[in-house]
Amino acid sequence: MPDSRHFRPASRRAEAPEALGAYPLIRMRRNRSTQWVRDLVAENRLSVEDLIWPLFVREDSEKEAEIASMPGVRRHTVAEATEAVREAAALGIPAVALFPHVDDALKTPDAREAYNPENLICRAVRTISEAVPDIGIVCDVALDPFNSQGHDGIVRDGEILNDESIEVLCRQAIVQAAAGCDVIAPSDMMDGRIGALRTALDQAGFEHVRICSYAAKYASAFYGPFRDAIGSSGLLVGDKKSYQLDPANSDEAMREVALDLQEGADMIMVKPGMPYLDIIRRVKERFTVPTLAYQVSGEYAMIRCAGQQGWLDGEKAMLESLLAFKRAGADAILTYFALEVARKLKQD
Repeated sequence: MPDSRHFRPASRRAEAPEALGAYPLIRMRRNRSTQWVRDLVAENRLSVEDLIWPLFVREDSEKEAEIASMPGVRRHTVAEATEAVREAAALGIPAVALFPHVDDALKTPDAREAYNPENLICRAVRTISEAVPDIGIVCDVALDPFNSQGHDGIVRDGEILNDESIEVLCRQAIVQAAAGCDVIAPSDMMDGRIGALRTALDQAGFEHVRICSYAAKYASAFYGPFRDAIGSSGLLVGDKKSYQLDPANSDEAMREVALDLQEGADMIMVKPGMPYLDIIRRVKERFTVPTLAYQVSGEYAMIRCAGQQGWLDGEKAMLESLLAFKRAGADAILTYFALEVARKLKQD
């Protein structure tokens, strides 16, 4: 039987890869030529439903509202936060995440203000949940805003105490749930805390409260502005490398995620975001669970400040960075850009 290749024009036979046979030149650019076709074939899209907006809250007496290292982000009083959340809900943002700026006088080695049912975060949750009942409220479970040494756990003789810290975290989670929090988000990275938190919440009658575990939280240099925002940067003694993940490791993150899911986590957080897109992809592909990314303060500050200086187009960089999370597999993104992105998407 004659070889069919002998019947093709010589030039086409020379140019076409074997796998493509005798097809004419494939022009991938056809589907990039105009906006409507680019929209039609887009593999990923960013929508307002993908966004969670992190907010910092402060006491009414606190005068420092602006955060120098996060231009455009401020600390809100509870009343201001409530009005801001109203706008977020009206724009379609499904959830907000609240972080407190606690007065230094309330910060102690045992972080007892963390489980005070009248603390700043609990009062903010109650007010916001009553005023804007249709928006989800996420609360951070970690002790750094309340700890006089700036750590996510209890410190004794320079050591972060795992089990003693978990006891405090459970008490903190219960008062937050009682205030009306919808999602408990432990970011402390203590071993075994997800199982303990699930048991504590269930026994207290909060079976409906979800747990979003910061299972893959890295010991990153990108957290600096956040620590300024909550007032822990000047207090931090040492670093957090003994409990947060080594940036060199990815297999270790998979083990952390597996353990937290086994203990009862409903969702998984990867933090930071853009430097760890590979981790987001691995988590989503391996575990197929709701996977969140946190575009942290340092990522925000880099894009915002470069945009303000005219070194790049800030709006385009913002949107591109968020789309990267979707491409990597994130189901939702915590980003300080959430409100302005939602405004832009509504405008478009």
